[in-house]
Amino acid sequence: MKILVTYYSVTGNTRKIAEAIYETSSEDHEVHLKDMNDISLKNFANYDLVFLGSACHDSDLAHPVLQLFEKTPSSSEFKLAGFVTHASYTPDKGEYEKSMYDKWAGRCIKSFESFAHNNKIKFLGFFNCMGIPSPPIEKFIHDQIVTEEEQWAIYSEVIKKHPDENDIENAKKFAKKIQKMCE
Repeated sequence: MKILVTYYSVTGNTRKIAEAIYETSSEDHEVHLKDMNDISLKNFANYDLVFLGSACHDSDLAHPVLQLFEKTPSSSEFKLAGFVTHASYTPDKGEYEKSMYDKWAGRCIKSFESFAHNNKIKFLGFFNCMGIPSPPIEKFIHDQIVTEEEQWAIYSEVIKKHPDENDIENAKKFAKKIQKMCE
């Protein structure tokens, strides 16, 4: 199988997840790892499977990824799997964390699903994990989202550790699962 792992990353978080997916995928397949700025849509047609990664911006995929979606032809032959890094908690921790994720990162998977549906592309799955925010985003989160100082202390301690080894291992497991779906 021929696989493309491509990503849009500002702080390096999404690149780390892309590298983990690439590493795992390279064990059994022909795989190319490319920054999204180094590819064109024509490249997608050369692959059986595309892992597409994005940072989460403004509660959705980063603008360059959304722009790419607008230019992708319908009925593309490749299969798609998405991955995102975000500065929100993951939704599996508790009610507060889930509500925070839904509000600040929940549109990401919906954008992948909508893109795949509208373009008749088989969407195989989605992976997400936390990633340390850039300084302006960290300030925005503190000023607008996690404003209570006690919660901020907890949040800022947690977010600065991601993506961590557990996130990397989960990304590798995700890649293996997606590949099995294509075999």
